[in-house]
Amino acid sequence: VFCVCGPKTMISEANLTFHADRPDLPECFQLTVLSWLPCICLWAASPLYLLYLKRNNRGYIMMSIVNRLKTAFGLLLWIVCWADLFYTIHQRKEFSPPPVYYVTPLVLGMTMLLATFLIQLERLRGVQSSGVLFIFWFLSVLCAIVPFRSKILQSNAFQLTTFYLYFGLIVCELILCCFNEKPPLFSSVVTDPNPCPENTAGFLSTITFWWFTRMAIKGYKKPLEAKDLWSLNQRDSSKNMVPKLLLEWDRELAKAKSSEPNAPPSQAMYSKPPPSTTNHVGGADSRSPEEGEVLLSSRKAPSRQPSFMRALVKAFGPYFLIGSAFKLLQDVITFVNPQLLRMLISFIKQKGVPDWWGYALAFLMFFTAVLQTLILHQHFQYCFVTGMNVRTAIIGAIYRKVLPLPEQSGQSLVHRGEVVNLMSVDAQRFMDLTTFLNMLWSAPIQIMLALYFLWQYGLSHFDKHVAVMILLIPLNAFIAMKTRAFQVEQMQYKDERIKLMNEILNGIKVLKLYAWEKSFIQKVLAIRQKELNVLRKTAILGALSTMAWTSAPFMVALTTFAVYVTVDENNVLDAEKAFVSLSLFNILRFPLNMLPQVISSLVQASVSLKRIQSFLSHNELDPESVDKKGPGTEFAVTVINGMFTWDRQDPPVLINMMVPQGSLLAVVGHVGCGKSSLISALLGEMEKTEGDVSVRGSVAYVPQQAWIQNASLRDNILFGKALDECKYRSVLEACALTPDLEVLPGGDMTEIGEKGINLSGGQRQRVSLARALYSDADVYLLDDPLSAVDSHVAKHIFDNLIGPEGALKGKTRILVTHGITFLPQVHNIMVMVEGRVSEMGSYQELLKQNGAFAEFLRNYTLEDIIEEDEANEEEELFPEDALSNHTDIVASEPTINEAKRSFLRQISIISADGEGMRCRSVKRSSCSQRKHMEAQEKKKPQEVDKLIQAETAETGKVKVTVYLEYAKAVGLVLSVVICLLYGCQSAAAIGANVWLSDWTNDAATNRTQERVNMRVGVYAALGIAQGILVMISSLTLYMGNVGAARKLHFNLVTNKLHTPQSFYDTTPIGRIINRFSKDVYVIDEALPATVLMFLGTFFVSLSTLIVIVSSTPIFAVVVVPLIFVYIFVQRFYVATSRQLKRLESVSRSPIYSHFSETITGSSVIRAYGRESAFVRMSDSKVDDNQKSYYRVLWLGVRIEFIGNCIVLFAALFAVTGKESLSPGLVGLSVSYALQVTMSLNWMVRMTSDLENNIVAVERVKEYSETQTEAPWEIQDKKPPPDWPTQGNVQFKDYSVRYREGLDLVLKNLSISVTGGEKIGIVGRTGAGKSSMTLCLFDCELTGLYYQSEPQLCFTPRAQEPVLFSGTLRMNLDPFDAYSDEEVWKVLQHAHLHKFVSNQPAQLLLECAEGGENLSMGQRQLVCLARALLRKSRILILDEATASIDLETDDLIQSTIRTQFEECTVFTIAHRLNTIMDYTRVLVLDKGKIAEFDTPTNLLSKRGIFYGMAKDAGLV
Repeated sequence: VFCVCGPKTMISEANLTFHADRPDLPECFQLTVLSWLPCICLWAASPLYLLYLKRNNRGYIMMSIVNRLKTAFGLLLWIVCWADLFYTIHQRKEFSPPPVYYVTPLVLGMTMLLATFLIQLERLRGVQSSGVLFIFWFLSVLCAIVPFRSKILQSNAFQLTTFYLYFGLIVCELILCCFNEKPPLFSSVVTDPNPCPENTAGFLSTITFWWFTRMAIKGYKKPLEAKDLWSLNQRDSSKNMVPKLLLEWDRELAKAKSSEPNAPPSQAMYSKPPPSTTNHVGGADSRSPEEGEVLLSSRKAPSRQPSFMRALVKAFGPYFLIGSAFKLLQDVITFVNPQLLRMLISFIKQKGVPDWWGYALAFLMFFTAVLQTLILHQHFQYCFVTGMNVRTAIIGAIYRKVLPLPEQSGQSLVHRGEVVNLMSVDAQRFMDLTTFLNMLWSAPIQIMLALYFLWQYGLSHFDKHVAVMILLIPLNAFIAMKTRAFQVEQMQYKDERIKLMNEILNGIKVLKLYAWEKSFIQKVLAIRQKELNVLRKTAILGALSTMAWTSAPFMVALTTFAVYVTVDENNVLDAEKAFVSLSLFNILRFPLNMLPQVISSLVQASVSLKRIQSFLSHNELDPESVDKKGPGTEFAVTVINGMFTWDRQDPPVLINMMVPQGSLLAVVGHVGCGKSSLISALLGEMEKTEGDVSVRGSVAYVPQQAWIQNASLRDNILFGKALDECKYRSVLEACALTPDLEVLPGGDMTEIGEKGINLSGGQRQRVSLARALYSDADVYLLDDPLSAVDSHVAKHIFDNLIGPEGALKGKTRILVTHGITFLPQVHNIMVMVEGRVSEMGSYQELLKQNGAFAEFLRNYTLEDIIEEDEANEEEELFPEDALSNHTDIVASEPTINEAKRSFLRQISIISADGEGMRCRSVKRSSCSQRKHMEAQEKKKPQEVDKLIQAETAETGKVKVTVYLEYAKAVGLVLSVVICLLYGCQSAAAIGANVWLSDWTNDAATNRTQERVNMRVGVYAALGIAQGILVMISSLTLYMGNVGAARKLHFNLVTNKLHTPQSFYDTTPIGRIINRFSKDVYVIDEALPATVLMFLGTFFVSLSTLIVIVSSTPIFAVVVVPLIFVYIFVQRFYVATSRQLKRLESVSRSPIYSHFSETITGSSVIRAYGRESAFVRMSDSKVDDNQKSYYRVLWLGVRIEFIGNCIVLFAALFAVTGKESLSPGLVGLSVSYALQVTMSLNWMVRMTSDLENNIVAVERVKEYSETQTEAPWEIQDKKPPPDWPTQGNVQFKDYSVRYREGLDLVLKNLSISVTGGEKIGIVGRTGAGKSSMTLCLFDCELTGLYYQSEPQLCFTPRAQEPVLFSGTLRMNLDPFDAYSDEEVWKVLQHAHLHKFVSNQPAQLLLECAEGGENLSMGQRQLVCLARALLRKSRILILDEATASIDLETDDLIQSTIRTQFEECTVFTIAHRLNTIMDYTRVLVLDKGKIAEFDTPTNLLSKRGIFYGMAKDAGLV
């Protein structure tokens, strides 16, 4: 610089700058530093910026007026600079100017050309607003302000003119830079109806988050709704984020595989079978070979595991690093203000220093604080967006993983509750962690910088400070390790609890009918208690950790000051040293406070990481296990030497079969013989251990339990295909759905509830068949679809759809069936016994072979014609949510029931004319189709009521009652005590600092040595008191919160089990589970931390204002307006933030509901090849949820600006009151002001978080206060223990509807049944049969009002045998009320004895979630065993044996006759012949009694019952 400016020019002159009343900067400084600084910045940034522009081309922007002006001004600036240069050259004739006069115009001119070039390049690359150029023009204007003043004092007219032109032009450029260009041509912003303004926001708008203001105003004026939210940025959508993560994860899996030395996936080799033939692919952690099958291998374990962490870092690390760079910059700037404070205290101490210097320092502090705010919030924004992206990607990855997971014998690899937790809790933890993850490296840097500055002031004895810090490391390490262990334990309990709640909600109807609620409430509360015990332990550790880190800065300060004043008598603790140190310690306070929380979050996230990694590493189904692309042959389905298994320890299913194209194959066999397993094997759902399977062409699959989506009936049938009206009508006709559409309120546009809740069992099955027919596939796999429909419908469906003349004629059909009526009409029959094909051939061939099948037919030919009689399809709810297609092997007992046969021989059997029946059914159908078309026309204008109402979000301010509810749950007295403890803690902190201020004033009076011990002692006592109070208050708060969590969960779970069934009809399970998973998690973990932080920051902010006002009373003048602005901004923002949080909660439920639906129907989705469509649906739901996450940092910037104003005013008032204030008070006041920015920001954030998190209490409270049913026990109406003694049942003018607003399902029913009678209930679809039996659980029985008690017994219908995960014994007797002998006896009666005794665990056999490891028939038998075990006076059987083969059904009917001889039995008959010997038969029609008499009398009357018996071939 000396060479450039010439020999006589100085770059700095103290007299000119600091000691003059009219200060100025030397000309050399102005011409070099001030002129070159912006240029150096632009040239330094250019290479990186050019690279960025090259890589990011957003399209082309048309040349606008703003762009033309920018370019013109740029060129003018270049001309002005060069004019200056030429003028200097021209002046050489008169005198020789120093080189700086040539260099500076040249540098400026070149830089202006670069700026002009960038303006045009940005336009061509689609940049709407340039940050680089804004900073350049801003710096240029800033650096030109001092020369602007200096030039006025100079006399050179030309240079004065050029400089003012230059100054005017750069100001114009800066102003133009604030305006945005139009979006690039053809960009997505143009096509989006509601784009997020962040994409088009200018640089200023981006750094101040001004673009969010519009949303904040809208949210302040009225509560936000989902339609008000902006679209998600394309960059952040699932479509972009999920593939990004999965690409890296697939690479990880590939590396893990390649690092294994040419071995199969497991560490040891199977001796049999060769691993290459199994159909589970992928996965690294799924190794569980049976001991007997393993050959010990000398190979080492795989050299590396796939790391999900590595995949996350590669996918999202680069973007996150930008945020880290901002954080580093902010950390450095943080330490500028303590230096400025040192100068300010020094200024106060000195006399005769010009005032402008003090004001300059005050404004410098302000600008530094503002810069720090802007940079910090950019860091937060990058971290927040990264967190959002990570959450999106993890949820997407988990969803995509669920679709190809094998069912694993129904004991799903992971429980539904666990996967819901992975999506809700674990994914959220990553999002929460990313916001503060940078603290891990930032905190140590800040600590080191603080210690360095202390050392510079001669205050630091490194060994002492480092000792204090190091002492905290083992303590924290211990706390972190223990916390991690507790986290793992807690997540296990949480998974267990959610899984159990999921099952309870799925089987809620069964629980209510059996009056098992108490038992299950106890189970849930037992798990919850374990969870809370872990929470308590975590709370104690949390309080210890909080105390350690809060005390750390104080302990460092104490050791610093104590060592400093005692080590040398000459050391004087003055205000400068004390308060600069204190401001440094206050800077440390934030990283030290955050560190334990970040470590705790990291510990939680590491647990989540392992869980997600383990889940994503599970084996998947191999899409290649079934060959679908081979050359066409005459056989559509071939299985050669096929050996399949669900689990390696299960006996395999052995299959050899060849099904000719276009043929109809029936598969028959006993319960649990492997029929459904065969279908699953053909779908590729089972593990293929040997053999080859090929299925030619597309597949349609109808599962045993129909899977229905929460969508319209039409959408369920179309299943993603385009609507062809003609084809659609013929499908409805073939599936006998036309008459049903007349009944449904909106025809085929009726919304079907979750799991088909508002359709009867038969309707669900027919919709499932219609979906298959409409798909127009080549191969149809039909798993017992006819067991769920009544006799005439079954015949209609067989004739018009499945049979040789049906709509599927020419297609390959494999039909699993228990009915033998249709067997003569099929091409081939396959008989399965114990997982093997025992016989196969046509009907005639099998009869000739005279094997087991021929024997079976001879025994049952008496009762065939149509065995599957009335499958009742009532308006009844379907709680079973598990879709199970596999079966286990059962040993059936093939004995024939002689009594039954002899009884049947007494009935005269007249064979019905099949052809005549077909004609009749077709006539009826064509007529009904005509009616249906008319009905549809009539219905179109009506508005269809939605069954599942959209979830409502509360609006407006969170009600005070919600806070009160939480305070009551904590305990009102305890809440007051907690607040008092926090107040005392703050008082101790203020006391310590006021004492320190007083101590520093001793230096002025030279009385420092007199009272050193007293000064240090009191300071230490106040600090230690503060530490102890922090510990007590944290512990009390945590314990109060744990108590509150217990109460709130208890209220929720008890209310939900007291809620009437109608609530579950209209509320998706995902919505309730959302309360039990995410909302309870918030109350357990997020809310306590928020309350802790809120109380801490509130009292810090309050004490700051008290200290500043007491030291500079004039400050009170600005405090009032600042507080007013602060409260306004906070209320303004929180209104929006709170509603966004509510919308986020509401939009979260559909993710889980859709997910639950997907798990249930995964095999159907796979069979139809609809995986990608379901992935898209899930992605759109996640994206809708992420839209609500725009709780941006708009607030932080504005609140911190208020904090920065407090710093400015505190410093300004210190300068104005210089004469009257002691340096100690100034130090105290300004050091407190410097920390208030952070406190205010955190206080608002915590207020906002508190409101957001208290929404969880509001939501839990809402579902804890839903209307409940009558009490389980009414003391004054409680019947005697042996009630009912006779079992008499009476209905008097009984009418009933399912819930308000629906039609009556039973109308004026009056019947009287005496004890011991056997009543058969029959009727067509929707007649009200099941409704009537349900009413027995809530009606007048023998003169007593009675609410579902154990003395009544119910066996649910075929489509919904509900089992819970747990032992078989628990499923039969949850209260342990019966002995093992009684249970075994019942299993014998239910014909499960042999199956259970063959199991290693016997009665303790673990049932999977939903009983998925038992076949459908076995589940039905378990439900029947439940009923038999209770030996109730009244037994109600609702299609109890629909999924059971005829033999077992026979045996069970005889058991019911013998075991329940004295009981009143109500049977909704599935097979009419089973009720022919009943006392009376009740025929219902449209909710009214049509006929009621003995079977013989009814047959002689030739009414409805006679017609049904004729249809069934019984008369």
